[in-house]
Amino acid sequence: MASLIALFKNAVPKTVLEIIRPPYHYTLARLSDWYYKHPSKELTVIGVTGTKGKSTVTEILTRILEAEGHTVASLSTIQFKIGPTTERNLYKMTMPGRFFVQKFLRRAVTAGCTHAIIEITSEGAKQFRHSFLELDALIFTNLTPEHIESHGSFEKYKQAKLSIAKRVADSTKRPRFIVANVDDTHGADFLDFPVEYALPYSLKDLSLYSLHRDSVSLVFGDVTIRVPLIGVFNVYNILAAITLARAYGISFITIDKALRTIPPVAGRVEKFTSPKGIGKQVTAIVDYAHTPDSLEKLYQAFPDVYKVCVLGNTGGGRDSWKRPEMGAIAERYCDHIILTNEDPYDENPRAIVEQMANAITDKSKLEIIMDRRLAIKTALSIAPDNSYVLISGKGTDPYIMGPRGTKTVWSDAAVVQEELATLQV
Repeated sequence: MASLIALFKNAVPKTVLEIIRPPYHYTLARLSDWYYKHPSKELTVIGVTGTKGKSTVTEILTRILEAEGHTVASLSTIQFKIGPTTERNLYKMTMPGRFFVQKFLRRAVTAGCTHAIIEITSEGAKQFRHSFLELDALIFTNLTPEHIESHGSFEKYKQAKLSIAKRVADSTKRPRFIVANVDDTHGADFLDFPVEYALPYSLKDLSLYSLHRDSVSLVFGDVTIRVPLIGVFNVYNILAAITLARAYGISFITIDKALRTIPPVAGRVEKFTSPKGIGKQVTAIVDYAHTPDSLEKLYQAFPDVYKVCVLGNTGGGRDSWKRPEMGAIAERYCDHIILTNEDPYDENPRAIVEQMANAITDKSKLEIIMDRRLAIKTALSIAPDNSYVLISGKGTDPYIMGPRGTKTVWSDAAVVQEELATLQV
């Protein structure tokens, strides 16, 4: 079937494909909902959307709901979880196509889940993968430029996101909730839909928040919740999840119990340290940061430390506008920069990296090492004592994508752990 579809795509003019794609995807979405007997009607379904933070919010909210006694399914860029069973997302897409999402929800119902949390992307919305989900709630995290070349403009990208909020408004469920970050310029637009509960969240909701080397603290009146995640971006992610949890009547006592020991989110500021006894202490951070804003916030989360930064955060065939921006951000915050290969697809990987390198004026702090493993190994080797190696762009991505659909099995986290284990001074 896949080969027949590929032949069809190659035979039909691109302009014709653009016309028939929307009804094709819409029909598949309708058929999948019908085939799996409308499973979203049998669950409390919560969508999470935005440019950044979706996976982390999904993990945090899952943890809170489970602490409240619910059996939860979650579908994210990182993993697919149904109750206690998890499997890594190896699809290189957050919302796999065809019948995957509806089948996932039917499996969740069969397993006795009460709640399902689904990351909903703009690409998924563009292909109507959210169209037949009966949503109870939506969390909006933030909106910054991404997928511009795919959508055609930032406004079309935003409209794809807003269509998810409209899906909540059109849902037959009651009551309906939309939670939106109003510190983001676009947050208010997501609250402008007719639902029972339109819930803004902002850092102003907190009496205080504190950033620590290994955690963050959020103060709500006389309640303090300390969570072992770092960075102001995670303050927002935690606040998003707590806002909806509180709307569902979950107590701060339960929330605190859920979050005080939450494990690191895979590929999201995931920390690894060098083995003892090698003569220096190096901390490696693996993160998904793949937009200029998220890259800058990652670097800002580690002030006053020597940073060796490994990045190649601009995949082939998309969002080429951000390549020089990523290079300039790295120069601004990093003490040493190693540019490397990431997901070139059908572009020349060296040409991608050169577009980043051209924006770096201080060439003395720049290296180009196209072999990603060697780039990571080199960064760990040259990093001085008590420094940080920040490896960004892939997070939990399971492959390096090459030309003509080829892919190489990959894990930044696994490579970091392997190279740290053999690190010598």
